[in-house]
Amino acid sequence: MVSRIIKKTPTKSIKDCRRNSRRKKTPVKSPSSSVVIATINESFFSCRRRLVKIFSKLVKIATPKRSLKKQGFKKLKKNADFDFLFPEKTPETKIAKPLFFALPPSENPEKPTIFLDLDETLIHSSADLPSKPFDFVVRPKIEGETMDFYVIKRPGVDEFLEFLSKKFEIVIFTAGLREYASLVLDNLDKNRVINHRLYRDSCRELDGKYVKDLAQMGRDLWKVAIIDDNPNSFSFQPENAIQIKPFIDDLQDNELSKLIRFFDACDGVKDIRDAVKLFAHDNLQSSLLD
Repeated sequence: MVSRIIKKTPTKSIKDCRRNSRRKKTPVKSPSSSVVIATINESFFSCRRRLVKIFSKLVKIATPKRSLKKQGFKKLKKNADFDFLFPEKTPETKIAKPLFFALPPSENPEKPTIFLDLDETLIHSSADLPSKPFDFVVRPKIEGETMDFYVIKRPGVDEFLEFLSKKFEIVIFTAGLREYASLVLDNLDKNRVINHRLYRDSCRELDGKYVKDLAQMGRDLWKVAIIDDNPNSFSFQPENAIQIKPFIDDLQDNELSKLIRFFDACDGVKDIRDAVKLFAHDNLQSSLLD
């Protein structure tokens, strides 16, 4: 039979197909493709190393060094790039603020405080012998040299100080040197009615001028007045100031008598600055009439 003579070819199983597919060799990569891949890998790792270096530098910059912690902000202050952290050192604010009040607490807080200038306000002094009679002489030693100063008291100064002492705390605030001014005050304050003395070292220097900053005295500004002949002295608080005429040698001067009448009428005034404003207005009107 034909069917018996023809041999059947065996069919391939699925396993045989899998074996044959595994035996197929993968194509060998050409030399050119391997070189390209190696170059890409090298450039990748090179970029990675660079990025690591950059990030490590950024971390060092952002992390404060121990030496800066130990030295506080000394290094930062020297660097102009950090001036905004220290506004007191910027050119706009050249005046260094004191770390404490110039005066101790008031013994009687209920009393307002009157700051009085010395030269040309309460007295006049000269190193030359004046043509008119003088009240006393002081001989301070300044920079190793002894000097003579002839002092004339302003008319009514003794009565003025005695009157103020009953209602006010009296503080002499002068831009004069301590060596000179302390001797003048020792002679002027025979009755010891002056509560405190402040000299040039308590002033604040601005553009070569000495300013008396009342805000650094430890007193409420609504209970404070300053009497001075120099407007530069009270430029920080002009609303608290009474500018008096400079005294040289006019023995008919009556400015202190005017001030006695003014302060005598200040009883019951809550804010002394309001009274000072009225006094300044009245003085201006009288000077215009004269």
